Amino acid sequence: EYETKDTDILAAFRVTPQPGVPPEEAGAAVAAESSTGTWTTVWTDGLTSLDRYKGRCYRIERVIGEKDQYIAYVAYPLDLFEEGSVTNMFTSIVGNVFGFKALRALRLEDLRVPTAYIKTFQGPPHGIQVERDKLNKYGRPLLGCTIKPKLGLSAKNYGRAVYECLRGGLDFTKDDENVNSQPFMRWRDRFLFCAEALYKA
Repeated sequence: EYETKDTDILAAFRVTPQPGVPPEEAGAAVAAESSTGTWTTVWTDGLTSLDRYKGRCYRIERVIGEKDQYIAYVAYPLDLFEEGSVTNMFTSIVGNVFGFKALRALRLEDLRVPTAYIKTFQGPPHGIQVERDKLNKYGRPLLGCTIKPKLGLSAKNYGRAVYECLRGGLDFTKDDENVNSQPFMRWRDRFLFCAEALYKA
């Protein structure tokens, strides 16, 4: 039995195994796939201490009132994760585990992030007062929006939408998380049109 450490990241997954798959096996598979496991044994396994880095399913509980559903509790050693990276943490924990043939359903229910990992995040470089000073906006909430549609606008039309939002009274706009540098709107073009909109507004 594994005893969790204060530095472990702890995840609670709701798992529904395929018929015939024991819940313990399903939980162990989730722990392995979201840490050091792979679909086959490879020679490079011997070049590291997999036991040190593997995720461990340390408890399974049946979900009361739900047929064939269990909560699998998984502990991950802190060294598996890049310091200060939410992206790396979530990609590791949930990025590759939802396609298991052994599972009919899987959902991350809860996550405990230890203080040791939280301390690796630098936080914002400054607070709200600096933002207010830069915008010269005081005594009211700052108002912003995400430009829509999130995908499909040309860089020029994206800049036009930013201009209209700022002229209409918003303090800022932001890109949707799906907006990067797609062929229909390259990052540099979007930047230039948005900068122009900002200066005109």
